[in-house]
Amino acid sequence: LFVLIAGLGLTIFAELTPFLGGLLGAVTIYVLLRRQMWFLSERRRWRRSLAASLLLGEAIFFFLVPISLIVWMVVNQVQDIALAPESVVEPLKHIAALIHDKTGYNLWQEKNITSLVGVIPRLGQWVLGSIMDFGINIIVLLFVLYFMLIGGLRMETYCREILPFDRCAARSVMREIHMIVRSNAIVIPLLAVSQGVVAYVGYLAFGVPEPLFWGVLTCFATILPIVGTALVWLPLAAYMSLDGNWGQGVGLVMYGTLVVTQVDNLVRMVMQKKMADVHPLITIFGVFIGLSLFGFMGVIFGPLMLAMFVSCVNVFKR
Repeated sequence: LFVLIAGLGLTIFAELTPFLGGLLGAVTIYVLLRRQMWFLSERRRWRRSLAASLLLGEAIFFFLVPISLIVWMVVNQVQDIALAPESVVEPLKHIAALIHDKTGYNLWQEKNITSLVGVIPRLGQWVLGSIMDFGINIIVLLFVLYFMLIGGLRMETYCREILPFDRCAARSVMREIHMIVRSNAIVIPLLAVSQGVVAYVGYLAFGVPEPLFWGVLTCFATILPIVGTALVWLPLAAYMSLDGNWGQGVGLVMYGTLVVTQVDNLVRMVMQKKMADVHPLITIFGVFIGLSLFGFMGVIFGPLMLAMFVSCVNVFKR
């Protein structure tokens, strides 16, 4: 029986690997909506199908529509770059000329140009492929989430029963898993949005070109704690300084250091008092693991998976 369970389980897992992002997304959003589902179905006595449909619409409006808009904007930018590589080559050529004037070092060499032109189409293909996988996983997420909301109580009872613990310990493990899921699913997007908005205001104030695009990139860079946003605003400040706008470049550095970075620390401190305290190293390495496993959606599910692994190790230690 153990051999059959292990063999069939591994086979099913291998075949479902392309859809892991959607499955994990359904579990994550279910954890966020389970209390509302219980309130509507048990307290208000709504039909479970009606309550599940309403909450599915809520998930689409509050979770999936904002993500889809961001992905659509990134796709447009990548498509423009892939179809017209000169839109990237010309600004880089200008930056190389500025560096050559200031330092005397010539970055604009033939081998660098050839490598850059060869990398741009491959990068575009990778991003567009990730977007296609993202769209498929969104459909899987909605389909699975609907049935999880309808049968959520039976599903949770079943999961508690198969855990190798007594009833009290199993309840404690499920509660800890819920806390970790809520922490990662709420804190990471909240950090990204808050720092992206604050950085966008700074980009507008200091005259950065295309501030909305760089603000969205700052949202993604927030995933790396402390130094993440600096990967965006620091090169922008260096470019503006090299271009002769010293005041704007220095102002952007000060704004990024004193305002954008401190927003990260403030939001983390406030949210960690209310939710599970996730170590920054778990977030950093979880992002790397998640991107390789799940693509775009691994930004959230990678840290979640690593945090749950650490939690399981702690359960084993106890």
